[in-house]
Amino acid sequence: MERIITSDIIDEDITDDNIRPQHLNEYVGQNEVKENIRIFIEAAKIRNEPLDHVLLYGPPGLGKTTLAHIIANELGTSLKTSSGPAIEKSGDLAAVLSNLEPGDVLFIDEIHRMPKFIEEILYPAMEDFELDIVIGGEGSSRSIKIDLPPFTLVGATTRAGDISAPLRDRFGIINKLNYYSEEELVGIINRTSKVLGMEITPKAATELARRSRKTPRIANRLFKRVRDFALVIGDGIIDEKITKEALDRLHVDKSGLDQIDIEYLTNLIQKFNGGPVGVETIAASIGEEISTCEDVIEPYLMQEGFIKRTQRGRVATDKAYEHLKISGQDTLF
Repeated sequence: MERIITSDIIDEDITDDNIRPQHLNEYVGQNEVKENIRIFIEAAKIRNEPLDHVLLYGPPGLGKTTLAHIIANELGTSLKTSSGPAIEKSGDLAAVLSNLEPGDVLFIDEIHRMPKFIEEILYPAMEDFELDIVIGGEGSSRSIKIDLPPFTLVGATTRAGDISAPLRDRFGIINKLNYYSEEELVGIINRTSKVLGMEITPKAATELARRSRKTPRIANRLFKRVRDFALVIGDGIIDEKITKEALDRLHVDKSGLDQIDIEYLTNLIQKFNGGPVGVETIAASIGEEISTCEDVIEPYLMQEGFIKRTQRGRVATDKAYEHLKISGQDTLF
């Protein structure tokens, strides 16, 4: 079963284009990034040049894809999209690049997952708007050069450290997106309520923001689920009472933790005496993949101070014990 509070995209998020901001003045949060991008776009327009290539990095669900759409809209050009894993062969990259019009924005999500040889083909495309590819089989291969129209590449990644230095150096604009404040999430929730035509009270918006793990994607997803409860068992308005009832029934607690988070912390404390313990051991104890623990479960737990990552392994903090109402005497060892 998919986690409703995962920051990764799930099926229902694909239909969220109707609530996606289209311009910078509609985009809530990331104020420094937003204002810098506004200046860079205006400067590019004044020079009548394409915007420098942009790299956006940070945890999933913070608005990297939305910013790519906004950049294209602000430039008045089209957006073409792809992803790192989808570009497996040089022909795949050639097909994407040759489909661009002058000034277009090419958005590559999960750009850190592009194969190394694809990166090397991309370098001259980014620098000189030229594509050098080799065609033909062994013994009859030849190199051809394709001129490309000026374009802007917007790359997005959740793992900036996995991007090679040569690729990173070819981005003129590099921005990190940070987790959102409760106040910013309230603003996003209120905007979503207007777009979807569903009234929400201020206290309900605050409660929803508090449990959204500082992530707009999760806030919007929870809004839609709470809306269902308000329509069926409420009076059609999202108030504080229906919000708390809905989120409790969805097993999203007051800190934004769900059953998997609680299971992780409970195992860490009760089975392993609060740590330190390796992530491999924790993953096995809760029946999850190591990558799921590292990329999905742990980032928010560390961000909120429930666990610490040390050289010897993961350690539960006092905050985790307090949240679970477990004392040191309650552990097995």
